[in-house]
Amino acid sequence: MQYRVLLPESPGKDKLRVVYLLHGGGGNFRDWSNYSNVAEYAIGRFLLVMPEGNSSYYINAVSPPQDRYEDYIIDDLSADVQRRFPARSDRGGRAIAGVSMGGFGAVNLGLRHPDRFAFVGGLSSAIDVPRRRFTWRRLEQSRRFDRLFGADGSDARREHDPFRFVESVDNTKVPYLYLTCGTLEGLLLANREFAARLNSRSIGYEFHEVPGGHDWNQWNGQIKSMFTVLAKKTGSP
Repeated sequence: MQYRVLLPESPGKDKLRVVYLLHGGGGNFRDWSNYSNVAEYAIGRFLLVMPEGNSSYYINAVSPPQDRYEDYIIDDLSADVQRRFPARSDRGGRAIAGVSMGGFGAVNLGLRHPDRFAFVGGLSSAIDVPRRRFTWRRLEQSRRFDRLFGADGSDARREHDPFRFVESVDNTKVPYLYLTCGTLEGLLLANREFAARLNSRSIGYEFHEVPGGHDWNQWNGQIKSMFTVLAKKTGSP
């Protein structure tokens, strides 16, 4: 599986904080470096890892069962990064962030593996996808979600619903969540609702409604603020 890495020109002797950056639906592992200015943050002692996620939502799919993207990100990719690069392996030195589909992936993986990440960033996260019901109006999309997440109402689908999962997670062990959404986006109401759910559970988070739509122009404007907070949450070992 392909992935792209950016790191400082002179990494030095100390190991680097790792940030996994997940692309959105219809994109690929090159998106973050091609469409944003994220490369400049590698200079700030970060190792940026951009994996290929295809259209997986970064989960272990119900069908086909061999599409196990959650296992790939958490186990295989992490191990390969540790082997090849000067990457920190402690929770405090790891973060995960994404846009759209990748925002869902970052939130989902961060909540499901809170021992792995100190920080989660979700820009325009497609946070409500597991709750979307089958509809004939969007037949192909509904069929794809059924294959990925399982049928409406199934245990498999509930297992990947961040709204449900956040109700049972230990709120003292959850990574800090940094969430944004554009005011012109259809995802805004779902992200507001999710932020309210985090607030009701006293989970550390911040949610920013920002001008713009569902595109890299809007997301690129949020990266500086996200990395400012990320740097504070991923400190010294």
